[in-house]
Amino acid sequence: MFQAKSMLYAYVETPLHSGSGKGLGSVDLPIQRERTTGYPIVQTSSVKGCLRAEANGKITPNNDFLAIFGPEAANASDYAGALSCGDARLLLFPVRSLAGVFAWTTSLEALAHFERSAAAAGITTGWNLAQAGTVDADQAWINGDVLLAGGAIVLEEFSFSPDRKAIVNTIGPWLASNALPQLAEYTYWRDALPKKLCILPDNAFRDFALYATEVQTHIKLNPDTKTVDDKALWTSESLPADTLLYSPLMASNSRSAASQLNAATVLTTIKNLGLTRIQLGGDETTGQGIVALRFS
Repeated sequence: MFQAKSMLYAYVETPLHSGSGKGLGSVDLPIQRERTTGYPIVQTSSVKGCLRAEANGKITPNNDFLAIFGPEAANASDYAGALSCGDARLLLFPVRSLAGVFAWTTSLEALAHFERSAAAAGITTGWNLAQAGTVDADQAWINGDVLLAGGAIVLEEFSFSPDRKAIVNTIGPWLASNALPQLAEYTYWRDALPKKLCILPDNAFRDFALYATEVQTHIKLNPDTKTVDDKALWTSESLPADTLLYSPLMASNSRSAASQLNAATVLTTIKNLGLTRIQLGGDETTGQGIVALRFS
């Protein structure tokens, strides 16, 4: 089992395409999703792979780097790395709003998933979701008036009746203080989050997470005619900017005979790398997948 645990938060700054291969639906290149909920995720192999790439050359001696992330592929059977990352799961999803520009939406189910992961990582939220009740099908739980448009919450083309709940005023400040990046340029966003947090019915949140992502159309031009090449039109799906993801980080004591790192030191070493931003997913050369990090 793991001897040390923590949480990594990733705030999406540019559209993030963590692909699942060729799709069978209307989108040619869809993103990765959970099987049961349909929520977008970034699979653990991508999270750990990006951390490994960023840490390469920054952790010395190299034996400690290999002990944390595991040996190179040719020697993968020698021992397992001490660091384990969970899937980056969805916590807040931005949705266009008639008032307030956009809302950070979530649901009690998504919050409960996070609270369960947080508890396993030794993090106490104090939200008490079990006492919150349920969100009616036509309701949206809010705090304040920023998202109100004519007495309703209008997200995309859907209207919800606002219900001011004290728990929103508990969750919003907690996320702003504990999950958003600590960078100076995020002062505005940490202040805005409690005012623009919107807890939706589970089904409504799932539908937005399924159908309100960004879909980009790509073409390939013939360099001689400057027209689209035959069969060179495709679409790709991305998580929109301002999405908030979380990934549990877990560590065991070093399994390498060449390193004596304990589990707590493994996590401390990762946190002390000073990583504020990394690139996740594909389309790196077009500026996609930039995320700002926060370690708990």
